[in-house]
Amino acid sequence: MRFTALLLLSWSLAAPAQESLSERELLGMRLYNQSCRVCHTKPQLTSQQYAPSLSRLSMNGNDEALRKQIAEGSPKMPGFRYHFKPAEIDALVAYLKTLPPPAD
Repeated sequence: MRFTALLLLSWSLAAPAQESLSERELLGMRLYNQSCRVCHTKPQLTSQQYAPSLSRLSMNGNDEALRKQIAEGSPKMPGFRYHFKPAEIDALVAYLKTLPPPAD
């Protein structure tokens, strides 16, 4: 019980309040949770995280670079241009812009 409460508290501190997000940002959050979270967040305290944490500082805060990375991918990440529509990629970028940088 104590562990669950701590986990929920740490997640809530890292994520913006849903009430403060726009419709576009909420769509981006939903898409992130469905397709990105599995690699870009640590599933358990003892598990390895596969990809870097994402935030408003990812890709130096460059929206166009974020769009390109999401769409085209990289050698270590699949591209999502056939999975997401351009408006959905824009929503993902908008959501990422609401995330604070990870604590070191």
